[in-house]
Amino acid sequence: MAEQTHVLFVEDDDVIREATQLALERDGFVVTAMPDGLSGLEAFRADRPDIALLDVMVPGLDGVSLCRRIRDESTVPVIMLSARADSIDVVLGLEAGADDYVTKPFDGAVLVARIRAVLRRFGHASGPRSAGETEGGSSVPAGGVLSFGDGAGVLEIDTVGMEVRKGGTPVALTPTEMRLLLEFSSAPGTVLSRDKLLERVWDYGWGGDTRVVDVHVQRLRTKIGQDRIETVRGFGYKLKG
Repeated sequence: MAEQTHVLFVEDDDVIREATQLALERDGFVVTAMPDGLSGLEAFRADRPDIALLDVMVPGLDGVSLCRRIRDESTVPVIMLSARADSIDVVLGLEAGADDYVTKPFDGAVLVARIRAVLRRFGHASGPRSAGETEGGSSVPAGGVLSFGDGAGVLEIDTVGMEVRKGGTPVALTPTEMRLLLEFSSAPGTVLSRDKLLERVWDYGWGGDTRVVDVHVQRLRTKIGQDRIETVRGFGYKLKG
């Protein structure tokens, strides 16, 4: 990384917090580690980190609520840390605006890989890409404004300015939601499987939890229209042309 990435890490377990902070710092990250949600929120507002790692179960202000507060103020990437892979807290964190999650206990190398994958999607820690190229080798429109639908509900996607409008009104998307929409808009009418979306949008070179895709698709639908993205049972999703 040409510039050091600033990580906000909120974790109430002293051993995990200190060990993880040391591991991240050895990999070149600058880390602000906080033991509870309220101090984490204060640190976020004071330092404006590049990414936030939030444990779900922290005192004062839990990780899900903290994620929601951060998302109200910023599109900074957020990774939730959960002790159980099947926990409802995972879905709650994603619905609150998190971009990904990692299950505890985690391997330090896996956590670093996930952080870097998220940062690449957000334009950190990566070099410029050629026009039309995304992570994972997929393609997005090289330029211009794409339009889907007609009338008052027309959806317009500016692939250069990275702006979206619905019926002429700007739609605020997080970078992950924007990348997901760009994948759909690069092949309208084509069914994209959850695994393919994990590979292209989340940069997973390995199997991942498809709940990440499902929750983000639902969040995207609430912003661009519930009927704009169609579920094809047993296969995946497609954008209606």
